[in-house]
Parts: sequence; structure tokens; C-alpha cells
Amino acid sequence: MKAGIVGLPNVGKSTLFNCLSNAKAQSANFPFCTIEPNLGVVNVPDPRLQKLESLVNPERVMPATVEIVDIAGLVRGASKGEGLGNQFLGNIRECNAIIHVLRCFDNDNIVHVDGSIDPIRDKETIDIELQLKDLETVEKRLEKVNRAAKTGDKEAQKEQAVLQRFKSALESGVSARAVEMTEDEEEIMSPFQLLTSKPILYVCNVDEASAKDGNAYVDRVKEVVKDENAEILVLAVATEADIAELESYEERQMFLEDIGLDEPGVSKLIRSAYKLLDLQTYFTAGVKEVRAWTVPVGATAPKAAGVIHTDFEQGFIRAEVIAYDDYVTYGSESKVKEAGKMRVEGKEYIVKDGDVMHFRFNV
Repeated sequence: MKAGIVGLPNVGKSTLFNCLSNAKAQSANFPFCTIEPNLGVVNVPDPRLQKLESLVNPERVMPATVEIVDIAGLVRGASKGEGLGNQFLGNIRECNAIIHVLRCFDNDNIVHVDGSIDPIRDKETIDIELQLKDLETVEKRLEKVNRAAKTGDKEAQKEQAVLQRFKSALESGVSARAVEMTEDEEEIMSPFQLLTSKPILYVCNVDEASAKDGNAYVDRVKEVVKDENAEILVLAVATEADIAELESYEERQMFLEDIGLDEPGVSKLIRSAYKLLDLQTYFTAGVKEVRAWTVPVGATAPKAAGVIHTDFEQGFIRAEVIAYDDYVTYGSESKVKEAGKMRVEGKEYIVKDGDVMHFRFNV
């Protein structure tokens, strides 16, 4: 599951990605590993993990991770292959969610590709290119479906009607994520992986003075995206880069306090990306290791077990489950058991965020 950072050139994408690549930008306990130049596996800051560590005192601690991709800057005409258009659009298609960086600060020393600062225009530039590419995808599929629909094929006629709705929306400048669908329609559209159907987080890149409360540019963005079912995060990316350069945790905290923040913005960004990808965390806690495991929201207990090892899923018998709050309240697994707060769950159990789990299996 990957979230891709997109935006026009010179809006702060690479600076943001480099912030994420520096462990100090998050916390002393969360390292970062670069797999290749434009792909990073970033650990998800989670205070619950540190609390479990203090209670269990394990040999090691392993956080959950999320993949962040730094995608090439886009220019007008990308949908027709201009600039790095084909590479840009191909990289987005491979991602499960989009982090769209918008420049919301004035600085005469940083040239804007369009000569002036206007985050709404910038947003529309990228929206249009993605919509045009999606329109091309929909029209290609419609050519085939129309022929089948003419023969009286009921399934083809059903798909034709759905595709026509998306074609009309895209031609009107409406992104696919704004089109309401039934479950059946979602199933029809899912294979096409439309670029504008992916969940999106807008990052308003501001100056340091606007890091806490935003500015007029941010207000305009909020107004424009209010009907998009999208999240907005205000981030002073250059300031985050300065914070990341500081040597100690104490220095970083002092810097944050000076500008009115309680934690680095990139930590909020990582958690937002994790949520955007519809992911959640469950924990395993033992003297060897306390670990956060990533599962999709709605995962069953056997699927969660399979994240650890496929044998755990195939031979699943039951899961012993403790709610995180109960674990913290009673302070240990044995005391939770004594209080009767440990539950035994079967194959149908839907994992909840924060569950502390132990699996019984037979292979």
C-alpha cells in the first residue's frame, strides 16, 4: 500500500520527501529506510507502541510502516505525454492514495512554474491532467462495451450505464471520487484504477508564520475542496526541514513550541497517509518483541494472523484479544486475564484498531 506525493514543480514535494527521510523529523525511536531514490518506507509514529514498550520492556520494538513515493513533477499536457507525463501518471496508477502538495506561500526567490502563486490554479492543472487520462481510459472501455450492449448483453448494458456517468462527470471537470456509487458499481469500476478515484490528502505548504493557523491561500483551498471528501493538512515544509536538522529531541521540541506546534507536521502527515490508505494497527506484545502490525480496516482475525505468517492464517484456531485501553489499565497480560478482560475470538472476528492479539494455530 503506497501513497504518492504529487504536485507541480517547485511546490515543496522533494523537500517534504527529504523531511520524511530523516528519522529526527519524527522521533528518536522511528528510523527511516530508503529502498530506492523515490520510494521510502516510513515508520508510523504511534505513542501506543511506546506505552506498550514501557509496560512489557521487550528486547526490541517494531513500528508499523507506510510507503511514500516521491513522484516526478507534472506539467500541462502530461496526459498527452508532455514532460515526464507518462512516468508521472504511471507512478500515480501504482499508488493507492495521493498526497497533493500545494504551494501556499510567497517567496520571490523560489520561481513558480506559472509565474505567480495560486494554489487553486495549481490544483486545477493537475486535476485536469488526471481527469483527461481517466476520460481516455473510460472512453476506450466504452468502445468495447457499446458493441456488446447492442447485442442485448445485460451485463454490458449495466457497465455501459455506469461508464457513461463517469464519462459525463469527467467531461464536466468532476473527479471520479466525487461520483456516488453503489457496491455493484464500485465492483464494475474497480479494475480501471481511475487516477481521480484514489483517496486524496491536500498538503498546503505554508511559511513558518502560517504553520499553526494557515493563511488566506489555505482558506481558499479549504473552500474549493469542501465537497471533495478529502482531508487537508497545513505544513510548513521548509520549517520541517530545519527541525529535522536539529540534533536532539529536546532542541526539536523547543523549536516546535516556539512556533506553536506540539509535534512535527510530518508525523501528522504519516498518520494521515496511513489513514488515507484505510489501514489500521494491531499489536503483539511479548518479552522478545513489541510490534505494530498493519492490516486493512475490516480485516478478519485470520487475515491479521496471515500478516505475521501465512501458516498462522491457514492453520488459524483462535485469537486471544485484549483491548489496548484494558492492557494499559491493568498493566500486563496476566493481570488482564485475572480481571477477565481477555477475549477469545474466532474466524469471523473483525480486528479493531489497537487490539493486542495472540494467535493460536495448527499446521
